[in-house]
Amino acid sequence: MINNSFSICPLASGSKGNSLFVSCRNSSILIDAGLSGIEIERRLNLLNINPESLTAIIITHEHSDHVKGAGILSRRFNLPVYITQKTWQAAKSLGKIEDLCFFECGTPFEIDEILVTPFSTSHDATDPAGLTMEYNGHKIGIATDLGIVTTLVKEHLKNSHILYLESNHDLDMLINGSYPWHLKQRIKGRTGHLSNVDAGRLLSELKTDCLKCVILAHLSEENNCPQKAVDEMLKNLNGSDIDLHVARPDQPGTIITL
Repeated sequence: MINNSFSICPLASGSKGNSLFVSCRNSSILIDAGLSGIEIERRLNLLNINPESLTAIIITHEHSDHVKGAGILSRRFNLPVYITQKTWQAAKSLGKIEDLCFFECGTPFEIDEILVTPFSTSHDATDPAGLTMEYNGHKIGIATDLGIVTTLVKEHLKNSHILYLESNHDLDMLINGSYPWHLKQRIKGRTGHLSNVDAGRLLSELKTDCLKCVILAHLSEENNCPQKAVDEMLKNLNGSDIDLHVARPDQPGTIITL
């Protein structure tokens, strides 16, 4: 970006792969890279974003749908990878990374002009992180892959201008669906994924005058549908003038700019 805008765009979101693009004047950052390197490059090109303009990758946790293409992209474009030490040790598929930047949940760090604050989430990974990113007086809150909403999560996400928020499953669809019982228990457990109802409750608590946009993320293709997720959010927005988007697994979303 050549101005002071702060932009966000989901490249992919769902159980098969997750990647989020965030940019400002001097930085173009991937939050996770859970598709192949070639596919992430293809989706960036669809948005008229040159993959060579990327400046960093941040990894939130080690599951393959978040790290699949991170290693190859880091090597191809000489990108630093920001990751916790425990997640790095657990992410065996990343391969050799020349520029590792370790962070700890609870300790803010900067990537160029963006202030990144990682915080712990409740998910069945080694050291999972949510993030807030702040630039030019604006704040983006990112929380996907969490089984429960803790006070810590709410505290970090409050006063966000854009929320990238998990709305993984409709509980009835999950319970009555084809997944084996142990997987259903995992998904709806304390270290699994947020339901539409849980996400709606969180949104009702985070709704402020500064919140301009909510992007619903990590929707299950098997146990949810965009309309159910949107309808649940609308119940909690009560007519508020907040833009609502749904991140898709199969194509990049809209570039949203503050």
